[in-house]
Amino acid sequence: MAYYLDLNGLYAISDVMKIDANTIDEVVMKELGRRLSAIRLAQNLSQRQLAERAGLGLRTIQRLELGAAATQLSGFVRVCRALGLIDRIDRLMAEPPPSPLDQLKLYERKRRRASGSRVSEPPAEKWTWGKSS
Repeated sequence: MAYYLDLNGLYAISDVMKIDANTIDEVVMKELGRRLSAIRLAQNLSQRQLAERAGLGLRTIQRLELGAAATQLSGFVRVCRALGLIDRIDRLMAEPPPSPLDQLKLYERKRRRASGSRVSEPPAEKWTWGKSS
C-alpha cells in the first residue's frame, strides 16, 4: 500500500479524500489546502520559499493550506504555477463539451459531397426602379 506524509501525519492512499458533488465547500477548501501542503512538502519547499516563488505573502500561503475562505483565486493560481501544477487546472475544470444543439449546427455546416465544376453564367442585366420588364 502506498503512503504519503503531510502536516497532519502519515496517510494511506486509501485514506485520500474523494471530492464529489456532495462535499461541502469548507471541506473542499480544506482538502485542496491539504493537497497543496503535501505537494509543497514533497518538493521540499518551506511555506516561505513557496510564498517567494509565487509572489505572495507567507500568511496567504498559510491560509491556502488551511483552506481559509479569505484567500483569493489569484493566489491559488499563483501557488499552482509555482508548484508546477498549472497544467493540471484544465483537468480541474475542463472546457464543457458542445451542447447537442451546437453539435447539430456543426454537423449541418459540414460538406457532404463535392460540388463538381460549375459553369459560370454571364451576369444578368442589372435591374433598376422604373424599368419595365
